Amino acid sequence: MKYELKLIAILALLMISCGGSGDPDPEPEPPAIIPPSAATLIFPDNNTECNEGKVINETQSSVTFQWQEAQNADSYQLNIRNLDNNNTARTDANTNSATLILLRGVPYEWFVVSRANGTNETATSATWRFYNQGPGVENYAPFPAEAVSPERGSTVADTGTTDLVWAGSDVDNDLADYEVFFGTDPGTLASLGTTVESTFEVSLAAGTVYYWRILSRDSQGNTSQSEIFDFRVQ
Repeated sequence: MKYELKLIAILALLMISCGGSGDPDPEPEPPAIIPPSAATLIFPDNNTECNEGKVINETQSSVTFQWQEAQNADSYQLNIRNLDNNNTARTDANTNSATLILLRGVPYEWFVVSRANGTNETATSATWRFYNQGPGVENYAPFPAEAVSPERGSTVADTGTTDLVWAGSDVDNDLADYEVFFGTDPGTLASLGTTVESTFEVSLAAGTVYYWRILSRDSQGNTSQSEIFDFRVQ
């Protein structure tokens, strides 16, 4: 009888010991970080004159940029580019607005990048353009044209010709025509003439890199030049 009791006790100890040797429960995985969505721009409106800024002096005014809050975004980066000299300004914001001091009578474009804590993924809004109101300006020059096709840095098939396609806009809605400059040397682009359309056919040679830009002109004789765009022919 004593032997049986000892055996039961030993077995009980073994069961307790074995029960404690199991692996611990795994740590719960951290919740997934949801990337932010793109913000929707509100003000300054696209392709308009901004006349709601606070005038600081004859050459500067402060403009408050506004956008809708984006889903899952914790902060934003406001990006603004001066279309006359291509200088870019950036500022961070924790809310859906930010105020910057800008030059008056100058065209700008702007967009917003949404960010979320815990992830490097971001989302970029649409890009809008506007003129910051200037003193005594009655008619604004057109916005610089934007390349549509071929896209900058793209490669196109060698079909002998292609259509240059661009987008033009003007605060005063009085665009008159465009002058097309084209060639293989970005420093000496030749004028191919003017057109009232926003497309122009050009001849191509295989294995060549081409450069082009557009001069936009309105009915008052105001002009603006686009950036120089490039593409390669296969």
